[in-house]
Amino acid sequence: MKKSAKKTIEKVIIGTQNLEIPSNDSPKMKGRPVNQNSKRQQRIAELQAKREAGLLKKGRPVVEGSKRQQLLLEKEARKATNGGVVKRGRPKSDKVEEASETK
Repeated sequence: MKKSAKKTIEKVIIGTQNLEIPSNDSPKMKGRPVNQNSKRQQRIAELQAKREAGLLKKGRPVVEGSKRQQLLLEKEARKATNGGVVKRGRPKSDKVEEASETK
């Protein structure tokens, strides 16, 4: 173990128990060290810069005038005409109740 990674331990006696508490003399770095010049870190920095500039595009691009886009526009138009509600499912039908004779 490296000397810089060693913790200094102080022993504290509480009641009849001995507890070891690490002191805060030196900060401990957790995990594997990061190499800022690695390809992965450079790619992450580049993506972060694009994200901040608003140039990062994700997903499949939208094709204007496609059948799907027309359907979505029609759906929005129906939603606007119905006060923000899209009707779903089968329309209601009027049920005719037949009078049944019971004896």
